[in-house]
Amino acid sequence: MHGIDGFFGSGWMMFLWWALIIFGVITLAKWMFAPKTTIPNNDIPLEILKRRYAKGAISPEEYQKLKHDLNE
Repeated sequence: MHGIDGFFGSGWMMFLWWALIIFGVITLAKWMFAPKTTIPNNDIPLEILKRRYAKGAISPEEYQKLKHDLNE
């Protein structure tokens, strides 16, 4: 009978198995708790255009033209 040493091996094989298990648990935890990358609702093109106009980056004429282009 080989016992547990026959299945896992001895010494370095046991270390390898534990290292793989710990790596798997850490990888799974990172995947589960990682922030989900989504596009915020306020970053739609019209909202960006409104912010640019509010900052004074574009003129009222440019704002109206771009707003019209976006609504087509």
